[in-house]
Amino acid sequence: MKPDVARDVMTIREMCDAFEVTPRTLRFYETKELLTPIRVGTKRLYSRSDRARLGLILRGKRFGFSLEDIRQTLDLYDRDGGNAAQRRRAYELGVRRLAEMEAQRADLDLAIAELKTELSDAGAKGLVPRRAA
Repeated sequence: MKPDVARDVMTIREMCDAFEVTPRTLRFYETKELLTPIRVGTKRLYSRSDRARLGLILRGKRFGFSLEDIRQTLDLYDRDGGNAAQRRRAYELGVRRLAEMEAQRADLDLAIAELKTELSDAGAKGLVPRRAA
């Protein structure tokens, strides 16, 4: 996110520039009830709370969390007026996601090792096509 976000509200264009997302992305998050901008006619104005939520949404997506997990976690803050429950939920999701990612990496490491062995065997058997000179 780019710095200049100290104002109370931002337009959709300012949000897009600050968070490097498209207007379509912001509208999509609004339809999924992740963001609730102030509506003035057809204009959307995003509060500091919306900016904080968008930052958390983007971080959650980067870590591979589902939008539903992100929505439920964000809603915990709104429900209890603090962030203790939200932090607990985010921690639990993070632990689970890290385990999933490590399992995926182990599977990928195994597949890479197997493929390297196959390619090495093929090369040793002379099955590798010659390159044109």
